[in-house]
Amino acid sequence: MTHRHNLDITLTCQDGERLAATLFEPELPAPPLGAVMLAPATGIKRQFYANFASFLATQGFAVLTFDNRGIGGSLHGRISASRAAIVDWGQQDMTAALEELKRRYPASCYHLIGHSAGGQLIGLMANHHHLSSMLAFASSSGSLRNMRWPFLLSAHYFMNLFMPLTTTLFGHAKNQWVGMGEPLPKRVAQQWRKWCNGEGYLKTEFANGLKHHCDDVCLPGLWINASDDHIANDANVADMLAVYPKLQAQRLQLIPSQHQLNDIGHMKFFSRQAQSLWPIALEWLLQHSHEQPQRQPA
Repeated sequence: MTHRHNLDITLTCQDGERLAATLFEPELPAPPLGAVMLAPATGIKRQFYANFASFLATQGFAVLTFDNRGIGGSLHGRISASRAAIVDWGQQDMTAALEELKRRYPASCYHLIGHSAGGQLIGLMANHHHLSSMLAFASSSGSLRNMRWPFLLSAHYFMNLFMPLTTTLFGHAKNQWVGMGEPLPKRVAQQWRKWCNGEGYLKTEFANGLKHHCDDVCLPGLWINASDDHIANDANVADMLAVYPKLQAQRLQLIPSQHQLNDIGHMKFFSRQAQSLWPIALEWLLQHSHEQPQRQPA
C-alpha cells in the first residue's frame, strides 16, 4: 500500500493557539485502519517523525504529526515572548490533535503514539477517553534521582546550570547548542527543570492543584524503553506508570544488540536507522485497530 502526498495543515486549540501539523494518509479510497496522533518529545519538531509516520501510512494508518506550541512551526513571534508551558502541550495541543483526527475520521479508532513527553502527558488530555490504545517510547518520570553516574553529572549540568543560565541570559533555553532539540520557551524550560528535580513529570505538580485526568486513563498501553536509555530507565518508567493507576500497561525493554543495532537510547526508535523496530508499533496498532475506546469518565 502507498500513501498520498503529505498534507500540511493547521490545528486550532481551544484557547485559539495555532499549531503546525502534517497529515500522512493511506491510499484512498480505502478508509484507514485507524488514526494515529504522534505526540513529540520535548523540543523535537514534527519532521523528525516523518519517516516513521510514512511507514505507518503505507501500512494503512492515517498519522498526524504536529509541533507543540513554542516549537518549530508552532512558534509565532519571538521565542522569548512565548508563554508556552509543558502543561499546555497536554491540555491544549495534544487534545486539539485528537479532535482533528475525530473530525477527519469520524468512524475510526484513534491511537496515541507518544515519544517521551508525548506519552507522559496523556493524563492532561480531557478527551483521552476517545483513544483506543497508546504506545509510549522513552516516556518516564524523568526524575534525576533515578539516574546514575556518570550520566547524572551531565543531566545536572544541563538541567541545573545550562538551561537556567541560558534562560536568564537570552529569555529562553538554548537547547540547540547542546543537541537537545529546539530552543525552549522560558516556562517550558522552568517546568521541565522543576519536574525532573522533583518527583518527575506531572506528579511534582499534583500538590499545586494541577488539573489532570491521570486517575481515569484506563486504555491498553505499550510502554517501551531501551536498555541504553539513561533518562527513561526502568525506575523512571515505573515512576511514570504509577501516575496512571488504571492504565492497562504492558512493558517492553529493547536491547540494541538483539535488533542488530549499536544503540537506541532516548531518540533512535523513530529514526530510519532503527526501522527494524517499527513493526513493533505496527503490530500493536493492528492488534488494537478494533478496540473500543474508553468510556466517558463520570
